[in-house]
Amino acid sequence: MERVPQAKPPVGTSLPRVDGVAKVTGRARYLDDLDAPGVWYGATVRSKVPHGVLEGIDLDPAFDWSSAVVVTAADIPGKNVIALIEDDQPALVAIGAHVMHVDEAIALVAAPTKALAMAAAKAVKPRIRVLPAVFSVEDSLAVTEKLYGDNNVFKQFLIRKGHAEDAEIEAAIGKAAQVIEGTYYTSPQEQMYIEPQAMMAEWADGRCYIVGSMQCPYYVHKAMKPLLGCDADGVVISQSVTGGGFGGKEEYPSMLAAHVALLAHKAQRAVKIVYERDEDIAATTKRHPAFVKSRLAVDASGEPIAIDVDVVMDGGAYLTLSPVVLSRGVLHAAGPYRCPVVRVRGRVVATNHPPHGAFRGFGAPQTTFAYERQMQKLAIARGEDPLALRKRLALRSGDTTSTGQELGFSVGTDEVIGAIESVAGKAPEKNGIRNGVPVRRGRGVIFYFHGAGFTGSGESRLAGKATVARTVEGRYEVRSSSTDIGQGAITIFTQIAAGALGVEAAMVDVVDPSTAQVPDSGPTVASRTCMVVGGLVEKAAKQLKARLAEDPRPGEEVSVTLQYEPPPGIHFDDATYTGAAYPCYGWAACLVDVTVDLDTYEVTLDRCVQAVDVGKAINPHIVKGQIEGGTLQALGWALLENVLYKDGKVMNANMTNCIVPTFADSPDLETIIVEVPYPFGPSGAKGVGEIPMDGPAAAVANAVEDALGCAFDALPVSPEAIAASKPRWRLS
Repeated sequence: MERVPQAKPPVGTSLPRVDGVAKVTGRARYLDDLDAPGVWYGATVRSKVPHGVLEGIDLDPAFDWSSAVVVTAADIPGKNVIALIEDDQPALVAIGAHVMHVDEAIALVAAPTKALAMAAAKAVKPRIRVLPAVFSVEDSLAVTEKLYGDNNVFKQFLIRKGHAEDAEIEAAIGKAAQVIEGTYYTSPQEQMYIEPQAMMAEWADGRCYIVGSMQCPYYVHKAMKPLLGCDADGVVISQSVTGGGFGGKEEYPSMLAAHVALLAHKAQRAVKIVYERDEDIAATTKRHPAFVKSRLAVDASGEPIAIDVDVVMDGGAYLTLSPVVLSRGVLHAAGPYRCPVVRVRGRVVATNHPPHGAFRGFGAPQTTFAYERQMQKLAIARGEDPLALRKRLALRSGDTTSTGQELGFSVGTDEVIGAIESVAGKAPEKNGIRNGVPVRRGRGVIFYFHGAGFTGSGESRLAGKATVARTVEGRYEVRSSSTDIGQGAITIFTQIAAGALGVEAAMVDVVDPSTAQVPDSGPTVASRTCMVVGGLVEKAAKQLKARLAEDPRPGEEVSVTLQYEPPPGIHFDDATYTGAAYPCYGWAACLVDVTVDLDTYEVTLDRCVQAVDVGKAINPHIVKGQIEGGTLQALGWALLENVLYKDGKVMNANMTNCIVPTFADSPDLETIIVEVPYPFGPSGAKGVGEIPMDGPAAAVANAVEDALGCAFDALPVSPEAIAASKPRWRLS
């Protein structure tokens, strides 16, 4: 009897992306592809000074204003605020109020064509009385005139583990056999998503409909209610196909949504705004630049006895998401290493730079760079193999983190380090010739971790929901506000639901995120989409399957909606910053080989291997793509990328000199997927989106140090930085 081949189970197979054909054939419609009858085009009038008082707004009488509309703060029907964590950022600067950064929005215009809208924007003349501005964290902490709160500090955190009062920390460090000290700087970084910020609004029957490129529809919904002075039913937010986010489309779309909504209301027609690339880079949020001072005290055997870290980040002019960025930064700052006594202090301060915000890994890449540079220095000082040192000191099940969280399940330490050991091979020869030019080669290794999901009690406060339904047509739908921004959420949810329902993936549809159609699942951030929302989808699908088995109800819709509940034993004290900071962690190890050209000081990436514990790869091909994409962003941050400010203005606001890596800059990325299941994730899956961003920059710095014999403690490790270090190394 011939055996009938069985269909592969949906989970764990590389199902082709559900949205892939539409994207590669051009059928997918991004915001700029969308149209509406009689749509007008909007433009933004922005400040040219970093700090001042807006004393007036003049309209050039030579311009024909009958062909355009102008919106100022006086036209806002509700509160002039972009609601987020704190209500400190206005949608438009009001007359008499302070301008806080270059390129802050002062007024809006709309006209029948984009060219006419741009001309109208140039004809609006703000009058601003200039005030002194602050551009460094040192000056922000020192000035007496407050930009924000006490001593210009937006937010601060303090973590203490063990006997970590100030006197005890100093006593422990004083008794150490060796103390490794370092000061580290990480640069701002532009998300450089493929599709710029874009949004369109239209009013109908007293309700505002907003569609656009975004990560978090309910963030935008929350922000629009006070601004427009409406209730939850007065505004509908829908995501269009979105060409990348990386955190840059987490909170900023609320600002752009406010602008198109106000213009559409005044123009009484649909209004669209799509940023040009230079405006997008200049005005939107970036990764927070950070300064980290660290002391690592060890005993005679090299075992850590105390870790002391001080983190300061530049928040820019408004709070935005700085508290959650700083929080994750300090929670990761001691690293995935055993230590009985830990003190981590963190502050994010106000400056007159444009606001900094979320970017993949938010906060963790900055502090990961510091702790892995510290570990490298410890290995060099002790003459110990860098990977062996990390293996010896790494956290494992039963150990506790800096917040006192005892690690239990899904700790992939040995698996990821072992994966790197198995493929590492012999390190490259130090000295060599390439294309007739003398070169130095080096190898860098790192070990790191990343908390999956929202920090502490954040997931419980979000109380995210997801629905799985069987429709009247007999198909199945997944309804959640989690967005696909290129990371494959639509495909992952399809596979999770199909697997739990026991049906073919082709029978499952994922509903486009719109606040009128889907429950609030929480934001598409923090490596939570698959692990947290996917977990709800899996549970809801299983319950739906069981319900239909008992009562099929053909021809009726049957649905199950579930709300997040924390796993048992998960508790975090937000006041003391102790306890289970995350339900679980992703674990990773990375190896990088580099070649440094001793004529040009350029660094070539010869090899990059990442081993990442993802719990369970729902779709291995998509997971590999996530790891490789994050890795390349991290390598770019290490060597190429930097946002340069002068007097508060972004000086390199274009893709010519705000450089990101291309295929030509990428080595052959070697990705090793490690699966140490998380028992409360869908099929054991946990977060993967952010972790690959956290570590490779430190691996590059370690490799360049290995090649040249001197430390590189700031990013990027550019040819200019290497040239400046030349007196500290010499040809041998």
